[in-house]
Amino acid sequence: MKTVHVDTGKPYDIFIERGILDSCGEYVKKLSPAQKAVLVTDTNVAPHYQWRVLNSLTQQDIRVKTHIFQAGEESKHLGTISEIYKTLADFQMTRKDIIIALGGGVCGDMAGFAAATYLRGIDFIQLPTSLLAQVDSSVGGKTGVDLPQGKNLAGAFHQPIAVLIDPDTLKTLSDDFIADGMAEVIKYGCIKDSAFFEELEKGDALKRIDDVIETCVSIKRDVVSRDEREAGERMLLNFGHTLGHSIEKLSGFTGITHGMAVAIGMVLIAKAGEKHGITEPGTADRIAALCKTYCLPTETEYSFTELADAAMGDKKTAGGNINLVMLSKIGESLIRKTPLSELEDFITV
Repeated sequence: MKTVHVDTGKPYDIFIERGILDSCGEYVKKLSPAQKAVLVTDTNVAPHYQWRVLNSLTQQDIRVKTHIFQAGEESKHLGTISEIYKTLADFQMTRKDIIIALGGGVCGDMAGFAAATYLRGIDFIQLPTSLLAQVDSSVGGKTGVDLPQGKNLAGAFHQPIAVLIDPDTLKTLSDDFIADGMAEVIKYGCIKDSAFFEELEKGDALKRIDDVIETCVSIKRDVVSRDEREAGERMLLNFGHTLGHSIEKLSGFTGITHGMAVAIGMVLIAKAGEKHGITEPGTADRIAALCKTYCLPTETEYSFTELADAAMGDKKTAGGNINLVMLSKIGESLIRKTPLSELEDFITV
């Protein structure tokens, strides 16, 4: 087992072990006084893993009710949260009980948001089953949902009491969802670790995925521990996300995954950085080549005008400016405050 300790205001541990789903009940029993749990999962994940989790919880005399929502980013809205609230209320959940998120990033974000807001906050545990959730979204306490105006515009910071990562769940993912997660893996090399980026360039990350997961969550742990509520350094974790979120919004959150959009966003912002002398020449080509190695797109059909307009409602805007995460070179990142009025020209390459 690999263990990564996250030292936030509410410290917790990330446990990485194959087969850990079958012992999740033991962790809940050790970490929580909960007598009841609501298991939040989706229509893709439930057939594969819900019974293993339910069996583990019931063996610890924890009463469980399952809430299953329709899989996909399209479900990540306040309507689904309202349905989760109804399940929590009908099950008479108390502040001593617990929510368990079993699924990918959408599931973790929504279950976490429900946990942050129901009864003004109850505990939750993350059981991430997608690569993207295992390397990124399950760690750090960001929760939320999309609004018609943009991605993740309603949310809260609410740390889990534990993250249990079972790499074996990746075996049931399609190639697209593996690629989706690899975009976030590549992001970590881009912003913080050039040696890790070089390792990824060998093209064999999936053969040593346990170590890759540990490296990614350790990098995120370090950043989040220093900046839990995104006042400064944590913004660097959004590399590729501003334009990636624009692509997702323009596509109506269908037809392109989050990771695919982020991959394009990383390449585009690196090109913009090179144009303005911020980023070392050749960086965008290296990122694009690595994205292609892991079957990720690097171009979009949307114009720079459309991308800039869609970014106007991004949550990283403040006082007429937007904080763009840039690279000086692979492994070194920075935040550049850019006037919204100049955004289109800045990103056009």
